[in-house]
Amino acid sequence: MEWRKCYVDLILVPLGIMIYMGYHIWLWHKVRTHPLSTVLGRNALGRRFWVAAIIKDNEKKNILAVQTFRNMIMGSTLMATTSVLLCTALAAVISSSYSVKKPLNDAVYGAHGEFTVALKYVSTLVVFLFSFVCHSLSIRFTNQVNFLINCPPPENSSGGVTAAYVAELLERGFELNTVGCRLFYGGVPLLTWIFGPVLVFVCYVVVVFVFCNLDFVFVVGEVKGNWDVMNV
Repeated sequence: MEWRKCYVDLILVPLGIMIYMGYHIWLWHKVRTHPLSTVLGRNALGRRFWVAAIIKDNEKKNILAVQTFRNMIMGSTLMATTSVLLCTALAAVISSSYSVKKPLNDAVYGAHGEFTVALKYVSTLVVFLFSFVCHSLSIRFTNQVNFLINCPPPENSSGGVTAAYVAELLERGFELNTVGCRLFYGGVPLLTWIFGPVLVFVCYVVVVFVFCNLDFVFVVGEVKGNWDVMNV
């Protein structure tokens, strides 16, 4: 009987996760092949120009650079802290007795056995934990850029702390920040698994639809570009 109740969970939840992951695989492909058609690609190009401009006129813009990175670090710290708080709350729920969670599960459509309940909380916990790790690494790279961007440019442009090197570190920080945010956003629908698998699937479809409207630049005609323009 319990196995029959798992049918809906085994179909809708993995399907929602696959839709979410499939969208980001497609987004990654578009960023690699046509970066200027995506918001992520255009922002990456703008950041590389920004780093080159800051280093070129460092004496006048060094304070601007420090304030910008401070704001980025504060945003990553907020997301990392939120992820840790959610992990702590989920760990507390997992460690509680099953009888505490049973009244809620009785009103849930789908499987709500002891193993299924543990799977719901543990899977969500793992997602938020990886989100915390990504945001922590993003803070690390941002701190490195915060120091290096104020270094004087080397006489030999082929080595040392060049604008291209600093821009590469900054991009790694932003990539980790983006991955951490997308993991966080992907973990929120998993939280609704507590109330049933149907809500999880609906949330993932809605999230993908919202991201599709936010991640791409919709202009008249197709905007094409390649990663050659990203190397400043």
